[in-house]
Amino acid sequence: MAVRIRMKMMGRRHRPFFRICAMDSRTPRDGRVLEELGTYDPMIPYEDARTMLDADRVQYWLGVGAKPTEKVEILLKKYGPNGTHLEKQKAAYDRLMQERRRPTPPPVAPRAQYEEAAEPEAEPEQSASE
Repeated sequence: MAVRIRMKMMGRRHRPFFRICAMDSRTPRDGRVLEELGTYDPMIPYEDARTMLDADRVQYWLGVGAKPTEKVEILLKKYGPNGTHLEKQKAAYDRLMQERRRPTPPPVAPRAQYEEAAEPEAEPEQSASE
């Protein structure tokens, strides 16, 4: 059995997402996988944060003779176990996480203040002569 490391397409129209998988070479692109090794999300704004790989499992599959496809080979050179862009990838992850953190909401005033403000003012009584 020949094993290939390739991308399995997930996601939907106009929102692509790929899983990097070890697959039998005879299976279709989106078919059954032997193991999922990582993900590739081209919609993430920072190019170096798009790929996440399990380096130990990638190293294992390459060690037993799995052949990566052209695109996966490029990703493995950059972000694999001995990748050339690992420092850039870590910095991009940190920037991405900083952007995703939401600021803490302002403190809420006690409920009694709202209830006092919501009470309507008493209208002056109309005299009987009118």
